[in-house]
Amino acid sequence: MKNNKCIYFLIGVLFIAVLFFSLTMLRAEENQALDKLLLAEGNQVSHEIRGEMGDTSLQFQGEVRVEGLGTFTFDPGEVETLRPDIFQEGHFSLFDVLVYLKEEGHFEMEYELDEELNTYVIHSLDGESDWWYSAYYDGGWPENSVFRMDHYPYKDGMHLEFVQVSADYLNSVYETYRGEVERKQNNDGRVVVPEVIIRGRNTTQLFEDVEINAHDLRDDIFQPGVITAIDVIKSLGEAGKISYDLQWYESLGRAEIVKSYWVNRINDDESYGRCGFVYEAGSPAFRRFRGNHNHIPSDTRVINSPKYVEYFWICI
Repeated sequence: MKNNKCIYFLIGVLFIAVLFFSLTMLRAEENQALDKLLLAEGNQVSHEIRGEMGDTSLQFQGEVRVEGLGTFTFDPGEVETLRPDIFQEGHFSLFDVLVYLKEEGHFEMEYELDEELNTYVIHSLDGESDWWYSAYYDGGWPENSVFRMDHYPYKDGMHLEFVQVSADYLNSVYETYRGEVERKQNNDGRVVVPEVIIRGRNTTQLFEDVEINAHDLRDDIFQPGVITAIDVIKSLGEAGKISYDLQWYESLGRAEIVKSYWVNRINDDESYGRCGFVYEAGSPAFRRFRGNHNHIPSDTRVINSPKYVEYFWICI
């Protein structure tokens, strides 16, 4: 009799344990389903894109200065891109302007696409080496830039000149490109940014090894699948890590030609007056005004696989 009671007791305990485990697993599955639902709902309301994209076709005659050779004008409608893997027809880079002038017979130039750097390099221009550029958009000012010149979109009303720099400087820039290409290869062709930093007005967030997906926000300028700096924000939002708003600007302040989306809000920090988010991307060797921070809107800043991308709050 005692043995039977023990058996019944053990069966009862086992039944309760199985029931408790089943309920626990069911609760976990329900929670996971709820989390997915909340994340999906959160993503539906976590961002807003304000304003409508206007006409972004190039309409005005351009002007470019080449150091030692003079100033030249050109019709943007006649310039074709050497990077159809990046640009849509009708849009092109700063480097394409230089090639156009060469083809028009203004000077001799030797150049090639360096696969290890994923950019065109100039071996000689009018018999001289070590050429770089100085460029800024309408309403801007001279600034250091280490952005690939065959990725830099030409825009109406911009200032553009090509100048000679030191070989050491150019080699240091190219070394960062080489690191980006290797990083992308090591990630099987995916763009994975080791550090993404959000420095808001009140809080700072650090995300590590963030995979960035293309969202084709600027399919008027770029080919499908081209990844830009604004895709960093969109990818974090997609993953439920942040919320954000974008704002289209035809013009802004003294800049009459902007025609870009800007990040207007991240989480609880929303732009106001002369305060808002700016960004930079690249290698720590060129942080801030050494070359990574310049006034290329993030929706037109193509990224390969930079060591970091940072969005930070400023008031000017």
